[in-house]
Amino acid sequence: MRKRWGYAVILLLCISLFALVEHIRAADASVRVTLPDFAVNLNGHPVENQYREYPLLVYNGITYFPMTWYDSRLLGLEVTWSPENGLDIKQSPVTSSYVPNKSERRNASAYTAEVPTSAVTINGKVIDNSKEEYPLLSFRDVTYFPLTWKFAHDEFGWDYRWDEIEGLRITSHNPRVQTVELPAYAGENGVALFKGYYYFVETTEKTNRVYRVPVHRPSDMEKIYSYNLTEGYNGLNQGLTFQIRDNALWFTYHVGEGLTGRDQFVKISEDGRAEVQDLGHPYMDFRETPYGTLIIDLGASEVKLSLLPPGQEKTKARTVGDPHLRKFPFLVTGGDGSTPYVRTTATTVLGDDVYVLCSELQYDQNFIYRINLKTNKTERIVSSGVRWFKISDNKLYYVKDEDNMLYSSALDGTDEMKLSDHAVSWFDSIAGKVFYTTGKDTNRFELYQADPNGKDPLVWKTPIAGVQVLNDRLICHVGENDDYGVVLLDGSGQLVLKVADPISRVLTSNEGVLLKSARDSSVKFIR
Repeated sequence: MRKRWGYAVILLLCISLFALVEHIRAADASVRVTLPDFAVNLNGHPVENQYREYPLLVYNGITYFPMTWYDSRLLGLEVTWSPENGLDIKQSPVTSSYVPNKSERRNASAYTAEVPTSAVTINGKVIDNSKEEYPLLSFRDVTYFPLTWKFAHDEFGWDYRWDEIEGLRITSHNPRVQTVELPAYAGENGVALFKGYYYFVETTEKTNRVYRVPVHRPSDMEKIYSYNLTEGYNGLNQGLTFQIRDNALWFTYHVGEGLTGRDQFVKISEDGRAEVQDLGHPYMDFRETPYGTLIIDLGASEVKLSLLPPGQEKTKARTVGDPHLRKFPFLVTGGDGSTPYVRTTATTVLGDDVYVLCSELQYDQNFIYRINLKTNKTERIVSSGVRWFKISDNKLYYVKDEDNMLYSSALDGTDEMKLSDHAVSWFDSIAGKVFYTTGKDTNRFELYQADPNGKDPLVWKTPIAGVQVLNDRLICHVGENDDYGVVLLDGSGQLVLKVADPISRVLTSNEGVLLKSARDSSVKFIR
């Protein structure tokens, strides 16, 4: 009996050892892979495999694609891994520039890759990798995906082409991040895209030159303006910014020092001519009205409004509004930390009326006043202290000093309604929907949609560094230490696109999204 028991124990040990060996073999299964000996093109980018840290591979006659952070998002895929669920690959509204990840060491022609045994889910479908004819592989600690017709075409909907001359061409249908072919220095200053042309600045010694180039012929540079730089508070004053006003492209810059300097506004016509708008004030802003140009003189102590009728000399401008009201300039950041400090004032023109923040005493609160350009009648329409206001969809939106909450009213100040559940640092609207940010911590904000009938929903789940409205989209600057550089939301706050590139700035554009890369200051465009 003991002898039989001993044989049984030995048999069990052998079975256990055999199972363990098979498990180790399965876990450590390796296959031979080679580098492609044919051309590979991904979304129009030729892939150079010889010095690529994660080259494309070939196994059993099928090309394999590295699921790195940027490579996967280039083709519209998000890859996540967890000990509980294994590898999850799914199509998502994501995109990225092409990042070659070059290495200084030349790759060999053949390597060994492993066949991972962890769970794999593709677009919600569980895949048994051990039973796949072309399993997912692991090489240099990165998962590699087989570019078979089953996955590339049927599962992801990519265009998949192969021939002996051009090799393999894969094209996905997620939005592409295109690198704009401008000179390397262009991203160091303002850049704009407007009606088929890119505009940028070249700084050489003490001169700034403004150029424009056609979108489809970026080598055809045309100089449209130049000016000499002068010493400012921080050395050479090089700052130039583009802006779109009333469907026309302008740029602004400052010349001179301190109070002796002046702001320059330059309008670019459709044929490329640049014309300086000289309204006779060193620090100013302006608005076009049905009765001429409203000049906003940003003086040292207060803001003065005057109206210059069309075709008149600048000395003919008449004072606008009650002269006893003080209109003070404000230093604002755009409310979310994303915009540099600028000297401006809250002034909005709507039809015959000008809406402006004014106070009756020097250190009093600012209230919203309405000035009729026809009669010069001035009336206070919001009697609470207001920090900032905007007009949208024939409604008045403003943030009160007393609680930093967002309110709305009719244009005459009646029917006031509290809109926000939180203190507001920035706000704007798209198609009647109002969005705002509230401070989370230092230079980080939470984005909400105002809902006067219920609790304000959190629009984006993680804090952001800044947000702005551009072409009916919310452009959220997520931050340099986050997974994505920029997130695009539609007018309902729904996700449109996540951009994997690190982004330092959103640039001026009347179409698509124009961005400055934080990686190398290159200019990127997303249609």
